[in-house]
Amino acid sequence: MELVFTVTPCPETGGFVARWDDPTGGGICTQGDTFAELQDMVTDAVRGYFEGAAMPDRLRLHFTQDPVLAVA
Repeated sequence: MELVFTVTPCPETGGFVARWDDPTGGGICTQGDTFAELQDMVTDAVRGYFEGAAMPDRLRLHFTQDPVLAVA
């Protein structure tokens, strides 16, 4: 099983918001200030949501806008 999170930029923090809607109701919404923090927050939220249930095999992050990296 694979979950697909929709990731949008957060204008207030400059970070990211990730959301997954459970087709049976409910879902997961979490955020992170950096991409690495977002990965950790999504993983932690999925483990909590599926505790005692069938854990998904993969998590996919679908960005609504391509991230831009500063190299200066």
